[in-house]
Amino acid sequence: MITIGIVEDKRQIAEDLSEILQTFNTFTICFIASNGLKLMEALKLQQPQLLIMDIQMPQMDGISAIKLVKEKYPHIKIIMHTVLQNDESIIESILWGANGYLLKNEKPQKIADAIIDVMDGGAPLTPSIAQKLIRYLNFSKSTLPLKTEYHLSEREQEILLAISEGLSYKRIADRFFISTKTVGKHIENIYTKLQVNNKVDAVNIYRRFMGG
Repeated sequence: MITIGIVEDKRQIAEDLSEILQTFNTFTICFIASNGLKLMEALKLQQPQLLIMDIQMPQMDGISAIKLVKEKYPHIKIIMHTVLQNDESIIESILWGANGYLLKNEKPQKIADAIIDVMDGGAPLTPSIAQKLIRYLNFSKSTLPLKTEYHLSEREQEILLAISEGLSYKRIADRFFISTKTVGKHIENIYTKLQVNNKVDAVNIYRRFMGG
């Protein structure tokens, strides 16, 4: 029997998921927590083998909760179960230790199979999520010289790519789910690290490294 904790701020979704999982007679639901803070309180009393966790929650979101769980209870497996498909949330949750990432529209059998897979050492990902992860890894590999020589962060590299594509601040903000003010701050940092004063020089450096 696999013990599970559900971390979801929408009570009906949490209860529905609990009922679905218990129909398999393979899982026991230990608790339902409405956010990361409630989760950490629950874990003081009982540590399930696996958590199924949303990302967007009040008080403490799923990303912040992953960090704490992996620090205090590294043996607990975590599957992210969310409607979010933006690249930043996906990559951040995986980098912080999520063992799987599924969308909320997955069929019950798919969720059950993912739990078994994770407990067996696997890392189940919805196909669309897997594609995003592969694109990220390929991008990170191709831009390694930029990271090594100029110490650009992953987000700065992504924004530099967007600048080279001719995207406006607004379109860059929309792509990465951030504000135009944040985009501007990232671009300031990029210029400082590249030691340039304008978009043209920044793009020229990018294209030189990318062989373009």
